[in-house]
Amino acid sequence: MPSLNDIRSTYLDYFKGNGHAVVDSSSLVPRNDPTLMFTNAGMVQFKNVFTGVEKRDYSRATSSQKCVRAGGKHNDLDNVGYTARHHTFFEMLGNFSFGDYFKEEAIPFAWDLLTKEFGIDKDKLLVTVYHTDDEAANIWKKYAGLSDDRIIRIPTDDNFWSMGATGPCGPCTEIFYDHGDHIWGGPPGSPEEDGDRFIEIWNIVFMQFEQQENGDRLNLPKPSIDTGMGLERIAALLQGSHDNYDTDLFKTLIEASASVTGQAPYGDKNVHHRVIADHLRSTSFLIAEGVMPSNEGRGYVLRRIMRRAMRHAHLLGAKDPVMHQLVPALVSQMGGAYPELSQGQAMIEETLKLEEQRFRQTLDRGLKLLDNEILGLAEGEDLSGESAFKLYDTYGFPLDLTQDALREKGRSVAIEGFEKAMENQKTMARAAWSGSGETADAAIWFELADAHGSTEFLGYETEVAEGQILAIVSEGAAQNAASKGSKVQVVVNQTPFYAESGGQIGDTGLLKTGTGAAKITDTRKIGSLFVHSATVSEGEISTGQGAELQVDHARRASIRANHSATHLLHEALRARLGDHVAQRGSLNADDRLRFDFSHGKALEAEDLEQVSAEVNAFIRQNTPVDTRIMTPDDARALGAQALFGEKYGDEVRVVSMGVAAGSKKGLSGNTYSLELCGGTHVKRTGDIGAFILLSDGASSSGVRRIEALTGEGALAHIREQTQHLGALTGMLKAQPAQVPDRVKALMDERKSLQNEVAQLRRELAMAGAGEAAEARDVNGVAFLAQVLSGVSGKDLPDLVAQYKAQIGSGVVLVIADVDGKAAVAAGVTDDLTDKISAVNLVQAAVAHLGGKGGGGRPAMAQGGGSDVSQSDAAIKAAEAVIGG
Repeated sequence: MPSLNDIRSTYLDYFKGNGHAVVDSSSLVPRNDPTLMFTNAGMVQFKNVFTGVEKRDYSRATSSQKCVRAGGKHNDLDNVGYTARHHTFFEMLGNFSFGDYFKEEAIPFAWDLLTKEFGIDKDKLLVTVYHTDDEAANIWKKYAGLSDDRIIRIPTDDNFWSMGATGPCGPCTEIFYDHGDHIWGGPPGSPEEDGDRFIEIWNIVFMQFEQQENGDRLNLPKPSIDTGMGLERIAALLQGSHDNYDTDLFKTLIEASASVTGQAPYGDKNVHHRVIADHLRSTSFLIAEGVMPSNEGRGYVLRRIMRRAMRHAHLLGAKDPVMHQLVPALVSQMGGAYPELSQGQAMIEETLKLEEQRFRQTLDRGLKLLDNEILGLAEGEDLSGESAFKLYDTYGFPLDLTQDALREKGRSVAIEGFEKAMENQKTMARAAWSGSGETADAAIWFELADAHGSTEFLGYETEVAEGQILAIVSEGAAQNAASKGSKVQVVVNQTPFYAESGGQIGDTGLLKTGTGAAKITDTRKIGSLFVHSATVSEGEISTGQGAELQVDHARRASIRANHSATHLLHEALRARLGDHVAQRGSLNADDRLRFDFSHGKALEAEDLEQVSAEVNAFIRQNTPVDTRIMTPDDARALGAQALFGEKYGDEVRVVSMGVAAGSKKGLSGNTYSLELCGGTHVKRTGDIGAFILLSDGASSSGVRRIEALTGEGALAHIREQTQHLGALTGMLKAQPAQVPDRVKALMDERKSLQNEVAQLRRELAMAGAGEAAEARDVNGVAFLAQVLSGVSGKDLPDLVAQYKAQIGSGVVLVIADVDGKAAVAAGVTDDLTDKISAVNLVQAAVAHLGGKGGGGRPAMAQGGGSDVSQSDAAIKAAEAVIGG
């Protein structure tokens, strides 16, 4: 009996032997289809190839594509565990032709693989075709030898596929397996087609037309093939069952679930094990691809799946978290085909464990409240929507879990009441938002958030993605379109652009549609929306269009480097200065970083040198930068630093970097930097490149500010400084190491010369004053007043001292003419300071010289003014002070 892994390998090897390129499964988060939450079919990664937008170096391909259906219109979540074939995660085996082969080869490929390679009994197979597709019907007759009664013509869209309202489309042919008349059900197209007897195992889409807006269908110049066969379904068939959960993979996972819960795998508890086994696969693969549980978008769907599985573990009597204990069993089964499971095993286990620990608190409380609500209901009566909303809104118990719990009791939720209560809450929230005064056009953003939900951020994993334009806003009003030159704000359903927050500036880049392009000049977050400020640069963009979003890579890389460097800087400051150091603000731009932190005094030169050296040491360590999602309490318990004054929600993103001996932080107990942060970061510390600390200064009382450069900015700074040093060595005719001593010698020489010049100026001034420098008697006091030129204000105190020595006892007033402005100094000999103050003399003088104030001591004071031409009036004012 072939294993599921054997079947996958046989399929891919078969088509490889028939000239197909084996293409790895694409991500579960689609990058080329903004309308999808998750990849849900094998052709998703080839969509642009089919439409001609993208060219590959092969024209036929085969793959085993990971798929998730648990959100949007493809939502199988509620049926999982209760039916034989519903899954949240499944693998789609496919072979594809991009204008290479068509019906004449696609049908034989499928038939030969099933009947020859897999050895399925031909008599157990029948097919469907679109009712007008005589060509496909004739090939089935001719090649497979099927009679007319085993070729069922279907006149509905069940057998006609289209990519959308317009674009590629075409008829389908499906292959069914008859499990036998002992199982209820009828063939496709019959009233009993929903039974389990006839099971579809293969679908071939003949992509041969292009649907026009006017309803016409034109023949495609190169018809193509898109096929799909569910691996789980064909595995069940080849292993002798019509139930996917009876395959080797699921048996392994179910038995693992039974082992950790202590419940028999195949008795009346089997449905719980089935749910756990299925959900283990979808949650593990999503976590491995970077999706983390949250309250928005893909993270919310992941959380729903996780918590549904965890509730079923609870129903099996598990008292402690068990989901993470099942991951090794999954990795052993699927890790060979999908190495991302093995690589991410530790992250998957940790995420499942933390989420289950947290959810158990909600679950225990919610189930008790739900039981209390049910006690008052009549037999078969549904739970009121108001009660379900109370459980959701007040106690955090999700609606889908309430519905799942009630299902086992034969009840449901009166959903209309729930929706009405939800709408009432939105109405109150809308009024509160509009009245917040945060922005004049707040109402439009609330309406957009209410209509479209939160923007999904993809920027942690990619800088290029496709999104769908949900809204275009100009001057506070929604627009259907915007043409070249228009400045607008654009909202898309998913974006790789980071919105400004946490000190990190918003991304810039480019948005392209089929009809135009726009330059994104900034990205900000308003409520739950990422709002892209843009200028339309080409053509026209309009709502509803698909758009390619490209972040400016070089700018984002510089921002990432600066942001990661602030984390290392923060820890280096704490290590050097003490645990009192805490972040008080930051700026992570593309050209620099700025970091504010609590510290009472300037850093010494050796402090700055040590901090810079430590940051660069951890950059050179080049260890991976790890991010985890957990509760704030759990993060702090691990030693994570939080931003002062920041409000955190139910979960936080924890960023760790660097390995430090002796550290007690982090899961491994040796993490250097561990911080709560929602920003984007480098993959490894070495990606920062280099760190140069530029300055340390005061930001406010008790807060210091450091500015620094990283990466290319740091290298450019080094180049500039090197150029300056080179110029200096040339002028000084010295080696670089000799420059400091040579400059010091020149500065000492300059200071000596300055002193000589000042002394000569004073001597010249004294000599120039000549006989004019004589005191006169003012009210019995000797008063010497002099107006000089050629001297500076700083020369005046020495001149005043010399004049005081010359007169022995008295008062001196000297005014210097400094390019039309006045510098004033007054001196009073010691025997007169109890009667006359030099301060009063200066203040009286500067009042006439266009100045104010003046100060000093009773024996010596200085001041200045803007108009030296009034020196005579200033001298008379001083005389008046002496005269009393």
